Amino acid sequence: MNAERRFDIVVVGGGHAGIEASLAAARMGCTTALLTMDARAIGRMSCNPAIGGTAKGHLVREIDALGGEMAKIADATGIHFKMLNRSKGPAVWSPRCQNDREWYSREARKRVESQTDLQVIEEGLADLEIQDGSVKGIVTTEGESVGCICLVLCTGTFLNALMHTGEYSIPGGRYNEASSTGLTERFAELGLTTGRLKTGTPPRLAFSSIDFEETETQEPDQHPRPLSYQNRRITNPQIPMYLTHTTNETHELLRKGFDRSPLFTGRIKGVGPRYCPSIEDKINRFADKSRHQIFLEPEGYNTEVVYVNGFSTSLPEDIQRAAMATIPGLSRARMLRPGYAVEYDFFPPHQLEHTLETKTVKGLFFAGQVNGTSGYEEAAGQGLVAGINAALRVSGESPFILKRSDAYIGVMIDDLINKGTDEPYRIFTSRAEYRLKLRQDNADSRLMRLGHHYGLVSKSVMERLWEKEGRIAGAKDFLRENRLSPLEANILMEKKSGRPVRESEELYRFLKRPEINLEDLSELPSARLDERMIALREDAEARERVNIEVKYEGYLKRQDDQIRHFEKNESIQIPDDFDFSSLRSISNEGREKLEKVRPRSIGQASRISGITVADVSILMINLLR
Repeated sequence: MNAERRFDIVVVGGGHAGIEASLAAARMGCTTALLTMDARAIGRMSCNPAIGGTAKGHLVREIDALGGEMAKIADATGIHFKMLNRSKGPAVWSPRCQNDREWYSREARKRVESQTDLQVIEEGLADLEIQDGSVKGIVTTEGESVGCICLVLCTGTFLNALMHTGEYSIPGGRYNEASSTGLTERFAELGLTTGRLKTGTPPRLAFSSIDFEETETQEPDQHPRPLSYQNRRITNPQIPMYLTHTTNETHELLRKGFDRSPLFTGRIKGVGPRYCPSIEDKINRFADKSRHQIFLEPEGYNTEVVYVNGFSTSLPEDIQRAAMATIPGLSRARMLRPGYAVEYDFFPPHQLEHTLETKTVKGLFFAGQVNGTSGYEEAAGQGLVAGINAALRVSGESPFILKRSDAYIGVMIDDLINKGTDEPYRIFTSRAEYRLKLRQDNADSRLMRLGHHYGLVSKSVMERLWEKEGRIAGAKDFLRENRLSPLEANILMEKKSGRPVRESEELYRFLKRPEINLEDLSELPSARLDERMIALREDAEARERVNIEVKYEGYLKRQDDQIRHFEKNESIQIPDDFDFSSLRSISNEGREKLEKVRPRSIGQASRISGITVADVSILMINLLR
């Protein structure tokens, strides 16, 4: 084998999972190859050119805190930033940005190609070289052998992929990009089971053909907050997005195409995402709704292309065009490309360890949509974890595993392995038991030390975190040390229409009042002269943290108690060779589920779908014996 074609780690696929996996591995000192059929497609946004959103924004900030690249690329190419769910509690505040699609891909490719110890190879994957149950290398579509210790598969929606529009179906994992055939069958030979899923994308329209006077303008945040902790501000010009709605006429026209829809005629076998359904699925499932939201999102600064968010479809092109013309603002809209559905193979994720290494083949990792997830952010989070663990395996170090109490990334991976997925998995804040602890604003304090430990976060970035945490602690000390006289308190309460105060009160306790914010207390004469409060004035994120952590202190302590109970069960380990079939008092279903997933701890066993409290108790008794 040619010595120049040997690497520690090979990553297959240049999407969001592949970017994070390859960059992490290379930055941890491993010689790494990124195998992609087209280097120009690195970081290409297949669907909506947006990063973040509800819960997804939490993932992006966690990826950034661990030393990943997604948030930095998004900040560099963002054209419309918004913090979602501000009217709700801080646990669900979620950052999101629209991006310039072409710029995002160029920026991603530039960062990958400039990375030391990372080589891009423009070839496909044809076969694996396996010896004694471990990865030894790959064979490319050019017939060349490439040796490696670990292989990270990030092939997205390309395995045996079919694209559907109406009665027509063609092979392909993305518009104008060929599918990958034969690999699914090769992995099946290695003992891995496969499934079939479906995703989709909406039509694209010409900007100049839309009448925006008939739509509602959606302005970006006036002071956009960067997604990356390493960026101090967003300097890109911000542009608006637009909102319109379907009509009853739209729905009637779409229904006329149902008999030609691959979704309803049975040609699509894969299950689609329940929480991001196609427009025909929405009309069919929610027949009582007279309209559905449609967001018109320009795909960049210098492009005619507009993404029609909310109109994902695989209906025939003529039906798409006719229905589009009935939507306010789109009566004369010119369709640049119709929507389509993609059907593809995936590998049910119960076959993985929490490191994302397969249980069947040592050194083989899966990340992204091949694990049954949807979304760029879910893919990137998995890619980062897989890349770190592949590098640790090469160096013989202990694995990197995030628990449910650590991060949304940990929640996602734990869900995938223990609960599996019959449809594309999407992260939600409701999936996290400890979501008040796992907020988007504190991901740096939760995870950045880990990123620094693995060499993915620099010392200068850590110093900024330590300074920020110092400002937060100093402000809390000031609030505990100082009191508010009834006179001062009542001046504030009168402005806030609150109840009068009769006695002096500690500022820390006063801040717990729902109508009072840290900004109100920062204007007090004592605060304006105190160095600790002065230091906080230029740090919006630190001020936000103080506000949240003081006001929700009781709830946060309660979640700390819940986490301690959770970690107690996580600490009760199950031996690797434990015979689950010997548990005679457990139902056949329970034994099959335990044998299928092979949990590593009592905590993990308790989270497997279908395992009862009684099953866990019997397992505990047998372990004690």
